[in-house]
Amino acid sequence: MRLIMVYRIHRERVFLVGFRSDLNANWSFPEPTHTSEALIWQKWVTLEYWERHGISSHDRPEMPARLKSSLSRFGANLLGTAAVPWRTVRDAISDLPPPENIDLATSIPNHVYISGARSYPGHTGSLLDEPAKTLKAGVHGVPGGENMLALPSGEVRYFTVREAARLQTFPDDYYFPCTWGESMRQIGNAVPVTLAYIIACSIYSHLQELTSGRKIVSRASKFSTE
Repeated sequence: MRLIMVYRIHRERVFLVGFRSDLNANWSFPEPTHTSEALIWQKWVTLEYWERHGISSHDRPEMPARLKSSLSRFGANLLGTAAVPWRTVRDAISDLPPPENIDLATSIPNHVYISGARSYPGHTGSLLDEPAKTLKAGVHGVPGGENMLALPSGEVRYFTVREAARLQTFPDDYYFPCTWGESMRQIGNAVPVTLAYIIACSIYSHLQELTSGRKIVSRASKFSTE
């Protein structure tokens, strides 16, 4: 049994992956497909990120001072750009209509505006042009601060269930029949669907390689013949 902890800047998850001892498996966690360096490159060096989303130079934020200092000191060419950039909140939800626009939003399952969001110290929501913060769901209910979108205007609003599902890479045809709070609890407790898929595919491929050319009798079939 191998214990692997996956760390991201905003979320931690532990995966337990076990193989039968007779397989002599030497599986390792898949290499990262997305990096923060690639996001920095596209946002602040090539500007591709802003152009892709049609954000004019007038509406783009200033480069953070600390990042500007690092780029001037080490050089932009030291950033690795081979990987795909981390996805931001805008990447995930920009094609959804504003939930306040009821005429458009009601045609999308689970895309319902929830009023009452407010920002307070330590609970400021996820920035639109950064990866989302963890969508929490604790035993005491769904905390609002971690489930908010912080707009460039300074306003905040709650994520809709569909937006939260997008952040966790659920497909758009996956419907949540519960209330906002219960649905957000389920989404917050979930592992991102795409991440689970990549890990499962990696394990499957490794098992295919191990069993290629030889027959492995499963324990279930062994016990069924006894």
